Amino acid sequence: MKEKSHERLPDSHPRCVLLLVVNVSWFFLSHRLPLALRARQLGFEVYLATRIDSAADRAAIEAAGIRVYDLAIGRAEQGVFDNLKVLAALFLLYRRLAPDVVHHVTMKPVILGGIAARLARVPSVVSAIPGLGYAFVADGWVAATRRVLLRAGLRIALRHSNSTAIFQNPDDLSGLVNAGVVDARSCVLIRGAGVDTKTFVAWPEPVGIVRVLLASRMLREKGVETFVEAARILLRRGVAADFQLAGKPDSENPGSLTVSQLRDWHSSGIVRWLGHREDMVALLRSVHVVCLPSFYGEGVPKILIEAAASGRALVASDMPGCREIVRHEFNGLLVPPKQALALADALSTMIQDKEKRRLFGRCGRLLAETEFDAANVVDETMRVYERLRERAILLPTYRQ
Repeated sequence: MKEKSHERLPDSHPRCVLLLVVNVSWFFLSHRLPLALRARQLGFEVYLATRIDSAADRAAIEAAGIRVYDLAIGRAEQGVFDNLKVLAALFLLYRRLAPDVVHHVTMKPVILGGIAARLARVPSVVSAIPGLGYAFVADGWVAATRRVLLRAGLRIALRHSNSTAIFQNPDDLSGLVNAGVVDARSCVLIRGAGVDTKTFVAWPEPVGIVRVLLASRMLREKGVETFVEAARILLRRGVAADFQLAGKPDSENPGSLTVSQLRDWHSSGIVRWLGHREDMVALLRSVHVVCLPSFYGEGVPKILIEAAASGRALVASDMPGCREIVRHEFNGLLVPPKQALALADALSTMIQDKEKRRLFGRCGRLLAETEFDAANVVDETMRVYERLRERAILLPTYRQ
């Protein structure tokens, strides 16, 4: 691990250390930076252990006053030896840094970090599980074997005596509780990472042809192929629309689509592949409908929350996570996963019914403001930290 120097709090200030462990730096910046900034405002020393993807990511994190530790953890499958190295690195970091609270985010940090935290006797542990992933919804013996291994790892990691597991949707929470993986008394439900409703604001629909956007990593499990097939069906029907894909392939994921496949679809005129986009506010302002036909096992997809805050009608799979933000016939339409014809029918309705689109957009904005505002999500998480810190003082095992 490498680290950068930082300015320490005065010795007279009571030291309270928060360490976030996230698999990759871009995910921290897109999903957890507001939480880290709020913790700093409240007096925490905030540290981050993650795999740094770029110098720009490191600069942005350090500019926020957060000390960064490079961690050789990825999202792809790693061998047993590689995972043991990550486990050992986290154990040593926990012993050296002596954090008051460690917050693990996503599956691999939750499992490896949770085990390391128990061994290192970290006083308080938060485990954020933003979706169980494809292994928990897929069929076949490979997925079944992976589920057994993941449940076993989670069962060990989540049994810390002073910990809270944060779930983003009730399906994932109840599934792991019913499987005996985690105690319901140590679980809370916080729906997603939230959205900045002052940045993502509702705008009137743009003029011109209806534009339908799927924005995500370009993975099969995100339903990209189903979206393309639905677009092909609608084009054959003569339904005029501009179908757009925004995002890039993910080389670490076995379900990633190839650049050549995406370019083939683009050149055929079925969809327009926009590539990776950073300007999500402007992109959402430029479209009419946002679609995510995922069968991935989402937490609560951030793109759908951002689209709702932007006043856009939604179409998504009737899957855990998606149905937390998409309320059928309220702010969008839910369709069965992997069903291109059903998706085409739903998109056709959205494309041709302007009044329904606008009504759904207004309702989605209301939902984003009342249930998914990032400030509320951050405050709920900070309350989790405080409850754990108060309890740690009472536990002889962790009393300093």
